[in-house]
Amino acid sequence: MAKKTGEMSVMEHLEELRRVLIVSIVSTTILAVAAYFFCDRILAVLLEPLTELGQKVFFTGVTEAIFVKIKLSFFIGFLAALPVILWQLWSFIIPALKRNERVYFTLFVLLSFISFIGGVAFGFFGVYRLGITFLLQFAGTELAPMLTIDKYISFTIAFLLPFGVVFEFPLISFFLAKLELVTYSFLARNRRYAILAIIVLAAVLTPTPDIITCLIVSGPMYLLYEISALVVRVVERRIARKKQQQQLAEIV
Repeated sequence: MAKKTGEMSVMEHLEELRRVLIVSIVSTTILAVAAYFFCDRILAVLLEPLTELGQKVFFTGVTEAIFVKIKLSFFIGFLAALPVILWQLWSFIIPALKRNERVYFTLFVLLSFISFIGGVAFGFFGVYRLGITFLLQFAGTELAPMLTIDKYISFTIAFLLPFGVVFEFPLISFFLAKLELVTYSFLARNRRYAILAIIVLAAVLTPTPDIITCLIVSGPMYLLYEISALVVRVVERRIARKKQQQQLAEIV
């Protein structure tokens, strides 16, 4: 049975954090090893945007193929281990929270996993395929792409991970609104700065320097910003309605 946070020393906190990190790393590694045996099938799915266009993918080094499979296995292992990692994070933080805060944090952990996986899936099936098709069209008939598997998988992972992160925006906004730490008027008033920040963030996260890919990434990010603002507005109205009902009950 874990001690309460107030009874734990700094060394005990560090020891608990060490345990969380070890369990997270071990679970990711184990699931990465398991994912390696399905790596060919996973690669076939990731290569579909190219194979459907009749494109071939090459490797230029003797060890490139094996290292790509290891890299991809750890990426899949991380996604598969997310429930364990989030559970470890939950077990580390939950003793310090009050009863009502524990309920919100538990929901936050569960929905965070769903949102992250949903964001990665949306990034691949909703944006990535269209982006690959669109970008390869610029080659025309005179240029033939020679795509290497290492660069392609690195591009794929770097492209999909930000979608998992930005899909957390509405969820984070919901809980910040519940705690009354962010308001709809604040988000609406700073919409221009948000657009600028989103474009800069998309440019940093996008693994290619072209403006087209940057716009493909920043479009859904801005849409999520507007959804977050809408979520905050709904939560604000519910809180205001609840406070009004409480005031009327006190008067009566």
